[in-house]
Amino acid sequence: MRVTRLLALIFLASHFAQASELPPSPPGSAGKPSRPNIVVLLADDWGFSDVGAYGSEIATPNLDALAKQGTRFSNFHVSASCSPTRSMLLTGVDNHLNGVGNMRETIPLEHEGKPGYLSVLNDRVVTVASLLKDAGYRTYVAGKWHVGKEPHNLPDQRGFERSIIQGDSGSDNWETGKRYLDLTDKVYWYEDGKEASMPKEFYSSEYYVDRMINYIRTDEQAGKQAQPFFAYVAFQANHIPLQAPRSFIDKYKGKYKDGWTALRQARRDRAIALGLLPKDTPMVTMSTTKDWDALTPAEQAYQARRMEVYAGMAEAMDYHVGRLIAALKQSGQYDNTIFMFMSDNGAEASDPYAMLSARLWLDMYYNSDINKLGDKGAYSIIGPSWSSAAASPLSTYKFYAGEGGIRVPLIIAGKGMQQNRIHQSFTHIIDIAPTILELANTPRPNGSYQGKPVETMRGSSLIPVLFDGKDRVHPTDENIGYELSGNQALFRGDYKLVKNLPPVGDGRWHLYDIQLDPGETRDLQTSLPEVFSSMQTAYAQYAKDNGVLPMPEGYEPTQQVFTNAMVHVYIPRFKYPAILLLLGLVTAGYLLMRRRHTTLNKAKP
Repeated sequence: MRVTRLLALIFLASHFAQASELPPSPPGSAGKPSRPNIVVLLADDWGFSDVGAYGSEIATPNLDALAKQGTRFSNFHVSASCSPTRSMLLTGVDNHLNGVGNMRETIPLEHEGKPGYLSVLNDRVVTVASLLKDAGYRTYVAGKWHVGKEPHNLPDQRGFERSIIQGDSGSDNWETGKRYLDLTDKVYWYEDGKEASMPKEFYSSEYYVDRMINYIRTDEQAGKQAQPFFAYVAFQANHIPLQAPRSFIDKYKGKYKDGWTALRQARRDRAIALGLLPKDTPMVTMSTTKDWDALTPAEQAYQARRMEVYAGMAEAMDYHVGRLIAALKQSGQYDNTIFMFMSDNGAEASDPYAMLSARLWLDMYYNSDINKLGDKGAYSIIGPSWSSAAASPLSTYKFYAGEGGIRVPLIIAGKGMQQNRIHQSFTHIIDIAPTILELANTPRPNGSYQGKPVETMRGSSLIPVLFDGKDRVHPTDENIGYELSGNQALFRGDYKLVKNLPPVGDGRWHLYDIQLDPGETRDLQTSLPEVFSSMQTAYAQYAKDNGVLPMPEGYEPTQQVFTNAMVHVYIPRFKYPAILLLLGLVTAGYLLMRRRHTTLNKAKP
């Protein structure tokens, strides 16, 4: 009996000692769970209205269910391309301060290596995963990483205990060793900080969810059920190439026969009916949108099939999200889990086939026949016209600072939150990290981490919105700047100052009220000259404070991708063969000249 009591006392003492090491619970936010599991679901290149709960015709029942259980954000902003958004999601720090001022694929050569323009995370930031791990969380990541594959930047050095990641901007969704464009020498896969041994074939969305479920389940079987977890699933859907199982694609046969303009209108109307947008929200038809009726029947059929593949890929991702949710319900972890779903940027409009070098490469490695689209070995895109519909009713798309490039869906759901709520005030990707930390009852780093200086998180926690019903987390006089590849913006309350470079933009500043006019159709610079002027001054200050560099004259992103591929891929790849060829030519020329000289000497009397 005494032994039993002694063991009980030891157990209780150990329990309270561990509990005393945890941060104290914060005040306020009635109903907020204490140290919940946190699951971040990041889609790739989804437009604002690609989710059913945002007005889409695409079947996303699992994401829609989360929307009903929590809050949909209708005015949430990210960066206009992959890695800058991911860098801010993980650190809560502006991408110029965290090292990812531009993507490796699109950065001007003049900017490479400059402060803020490493194209990977620098050593002045700490990730939420590191902070959560320090606070006792289990931490996992599966999917596309794209914030640096140097040893010190792999997930195991950035706070993740278990990880399986694809290191760069993308790859094939069926074949693990197949690149999606000739932008790297190979597909880089890493598991727990080392090069991974991958199966030859998979389906990306299924594989990432399988691995995440396994990580969580394995730790629970090892007795870690009481330890909360942070799970980051970064899907490749819907990054090019668009690929999905036929069972998902064929559900959409005939769905897009009326074309992109009809789809853009229908989605806008549904988003308004859902309460996500103001009544009669106007929208522009972009100059890059083709006339559907001017296409031949064969062209219409091909374009419609492309969108069917896109829809099938999105539904497939939602299906596998549902498998993760089901696994958490089965294990009893669901009720203590907060879910966050978002896209890394707007829909992708680029057409690699428009560049001769890319087209030649794609024709060697991929099929583009209409009856193969979506399958293994096939390559599909949606292009600018469908991308405009995916972003409906917003203007522009991926890479640009218009709302269609940087306003995306955000759904946050979990126990204790107000349900089926729509938050319409401005929010930003840098708000996610502070929100995660407050949910986990973990303090932000106050300018230092483990004795080293780090950048301060600049965002605002969304907890007051999620649990207390607040209408705004950013004061109406707060200035939040944005820049990527020369496309610039500044947000202040409901106003947005924006400049987009050609060929999509005109290279001039414009002013919009994006609460009343999210489609950016009514320029207010003439009617609000003082606001227009003061916001330009505020943007200049943002650029100075964050080390934003001016773009080189004549910069064009598509051309830059080709230039960077030449410098980083083709020249290194063919360097030695080229040197040998040059030496061979020089040697042959020398021998030829010597032979001629000898012949002439012999011919002399």
